[in-house]
Amino acid sequence: MLDRIRASIPALPPAEQRVAKLVLADPRSFASLPVGELAERSHVSKPTVVRFCRSIGYDGLADFKLKLAGNVNEGVPFVHRAVDEDDKPGDVIVKVIDNAVSALLRYRNDAASHAFERAISALTAAGQTGRRIEFYGVGNSGIVAQDAQHKFFRLGVNTAAVSDGHIQVMSATMLRPGDCLVIISNSGRSRDLLDAADIARKKGATTILITASGSPLAQTAQGANQVLLAVDHPEDYDRYSPMVSRLLHLMVIDILTTAVALRLPGELRPVLQEIKRNLRAKRYAA
Repeated sequence: MLDRIRASIPALPPAEQRVAKLVLADPRSFASLPVGELAERSHVSKPTVVRFCRSIGYDGLADFKLKLAGNVNEGVPFVHRAVDEDDKPGDVIVKVIDNAVSALLRYRNDAASHAFERAISALTAAGQTGRRIEFYGVGNSGIVAQDAQHKFFRLGVNTAAVSDGHIQVMSATMLRPGDCLVIISNSGRSRDLLDAADIARKKGATTILITASGSPLAQTAQGANQVLLAVDHPEDYDRYSPMVSRLLHLMVIDILTTAVALRLPGELRPVLQEIKRNLRAKRYAA
């Protein structure tokens, strides 16, 4: 959570930057002080404190302070324990699993529920009206996009996964209002994905961005039809295989799929059961 705030500072207005710096200076105190004192210490107005909380993805001051208190008090230890050349297999097992579990627990505390609500509502509306739901990613994120398409396909919605940059641009050009584009990117710096997001936005489609806060892609989430689901982690994507980020992105997709499935009409559930029966019959026949 503190990493997200730190990464978001350059994109915030000057007054909200002062609030962010107060949080980073003493997060424990920030979580317990009343809004009046927070505003006084930051040299801003009370509404500015609330706007800051919403700018970085929370419902308001109460939601932000609740998540912040959980973050600083729960004490989820995260030290990115990089694997060394002389590590034994037992050391590798512990380090890899510890990194993954710690990242998941941190994200549980950091996840912005109101951003998820907006994303879930847009995806559900697109699914119910037969609009297109597309997932874009490149490299490792392309694998996550394929997983997302596989999950949403089973819900009976009109969905596709695209990992080729040229096809992403062409497909985004055909999007219309009511369609949803979910862009998955660890770094948020892919030129093709940035272009696709810009095209989809101009076409009136809803864009849901699963990427690091403060990244160029995250900074495009400015309009009413853009939703940022920020995923931050201390993994060095330039040096290591992005395993932790992939797990976090897959988890976000699972959250979206589960929530949308619960909201879609009941007649889709028999379709899911029929798919399962047909797959079981195919396995037994083989």
